[in-house]
Amino acid sequence: MSEKLSLLHVKNLSKSFQSPSKKILFSGVNLSIYPGESIAIIGPSGCGKTTLLHILATLEKASSGSLHFSNKPFSSYSPYFLRNQKMGFIFQNFNLIESLSILDNVLMPAKIAGNAKQAKQKALTLLSALNLAQDATGSVSHLSGGEKQRVAMARALINDPALILADEPTGNLDEETSQSIFSMLIDQTRCHNKSLLLVTHSHSLALLCDKIYTLNIDGLTPVKKEDL
Repeated sequence: MSEKLSLLHVKNLSKSFQSPSKKILFSGVNLSIYPGESIAIIGPSGCGKTTLLHILATLEKASSGSLHFSNKPFSSYSPYFLRNQKMGFIFQNFNLIESLSILDNVLMPAKIAGNAKQAKQKALTLLSALNLAQDATGSVSHLSGGEKQRVAMARALINDPALILADEPTGNLDEETSQSIFSMLIDQTRCHNKSLLLVTHSHSLALLCDKIYTLNIDGLTPVKKEDL
């Protein structure tokens, strides 16, 4: 039986800053994410969770270490290709374009990739799964916070990415709405065999993922669910 290949593999990753003396944010980060797997990274504010996510998203550079995607080094891909074809992003602040309709916001990554026409039916299917299809042509400016985050989820999935990166995706929502929205995201990623990496301060959201790690200066430490 062949060994299962990881989708994302991180080895000995570190990040430090010079300001004015060297400050180590984290070091020795090792992580493997497999297709269809969901992983949560928790930790106190300022420990580097968002910075780590930005490095994995090719938005920042690591100080040292190696990154592989589908068994190939990150350097063998263009950052644009990884960000627009292989990864989807969900942010705390939604990052929607208020002047556009729900459908056009969802289609934005597909337009950037040049395949908006082919993606329209998929966008409507995603919106239907997230209970938003009936308002697809309406403006996002009239939506509640929970509805806006569902639009952002559909947008993250539109280009059929292998990996979803979510940075405090429900940070602006109340606890009940957060649980409902994130459960929808977990269902969508599992339904489509996507991998999910979640950065969060919420233990209740982390518990919905397959694995949980805490980030500290020395790297990632596995967390048992019964310990949260």
